[in-house]
Amino acid sequence: MIYSNKDVRRQDRLLTEEAARGLLLSGEYGVLSMIDAEGSVYSIPINYVWDGISAIYLHCATEGRKLRAIDKNQTVSYCVVGRTNVISAKFTTEYESIVLECTAHRNLSREEKMKALELLIDKFSAADKTAGMASAERSFERTEIIRLDIIRWSGKSKKVSPG
Repeated sequence: MIYSNKDVRRQDRLLTEEAARGLLLSGEYGVLSMIDAEGSVYSIPINYVWDGISAIYLHCATEGRKLRAIDKNQTVSYCVVGRTNVISAKFTTEYESIVLECTAHRNLSREEKMKALELLIDKFSAADKTAGMASAERSFERTEIIRLDIIRWSGKSKKVSPG
């Protein structure tokens, strides 16, 4: 997992790797972009959890357009946008975002899928973990987990001075 901002055009707006890790940890969802089975660009917003090391996990149904796209081409992009603030009077927006180049994997082992579901429950439903784990067991066969192995990523932000 290489953090590199060398290709970011606005070098004055870079996020430090520490800030980018914070956004990856706290972000609620991102946009998964891929090339679909017909060769068209396909992007979809989807929540995620980061394993704290080098992989992101997504959950979905066991069939659909995104899975067909991944089966055809495992190279994907994932973008997480953090805080934004439109500043109308200055005709600009403050923002923070990270873009990740990844390789997508599916058909994971039962153990890895359950661990990913537990990570998702810990992130989004920690107060209801017991019920969440029971739900994960009940819907396990109807649930696919996609692991995105992060190859390279970068981050940038824009802050506007007051006044």
